[in-house]
Amino acid sequence: MFAFLGETGVNYDLDKFTFFGSPESNDHYVFLTRGEANLNSIEKLQSATGVRIGAHSVGHTIHTLGRLFAYLLRLREPKFITGFSGPELYTAVERGELDARVSRVATILQRNPEWVEKKMVDFQAILQIPKEAKHPSFAHLPEIESFAKSAKERRLIEINRAFMMTGATFITPPGVPQERVQILREAIGKVYKDPEFYKDYKKMVGEEPSPLMPEEFDAVMKKLPRDREDVELFKKIAGAGPLPGH
Repeated sequence: MFAFLGETGVNYDLDKFTFFGSPESNDHYVFLTRGEANLNSIEKLQSATGVRIGAHSVGHTIHTLGRLFAYLLRLREPKFITGFSGPELYTAVERGELDARVSRVATILQRNPEWVEKKMVDFQAILQIPKEAKHPSFAHLPEIESFAKSAKERRLIEINRAFMMTGATFITPPGVPQERVQILREAIGKVYKDPEFYKDYKKMVGEEPSPLMPEEFDAVMKKLPRDREDVELFKKIAGAGPLPGH
């Protein structure tokens, strides 16, 4: 991600690496508000001022996504509060120290299933990765892209999806013989198609794998931002300053 964003300290050329796909590409993140805040609709959420949104730290995925949701939902003067660990964020929402947060769906279902079962929080919108990957428990939620009102905003969401889909992969350094690269790509591709891999992965990780094959990974990499204007917008969303205007 830092290479595409033009950050300092990047002393390598990303295009010279070879990538080998990923064992997991599907994911879901929801923007939620605590039940007692009485923000149980998009309209109420958009009418409120100063909604307190929690996160770990500036630059953390949850922080960036919190700002992305706030930007696209067009919240009024949201406040972003950082410094929490993962478990502390859940506790802060329950105690009323925060009004909202973004959470990974799989984490909620594992750590706080009562939030869903007892409707202790209000789920407002969801980010589906990829866009078509609906979650059976949250298929009723509006996908965040439905709130985008311009091509620029839709590209911003696509950038987020692409970064998150390509976050974990094996790579080889420049100069590896093409024959060896091909052997490795075929081997990893066979693993991702092996039924035993699915069983072992779910046993170890607790979730179904959603492999992204090496060739598919290459296609996603090509969608990563190259336009400077798109990159600058993403950096403002991921940063600590005021959210940009629309």
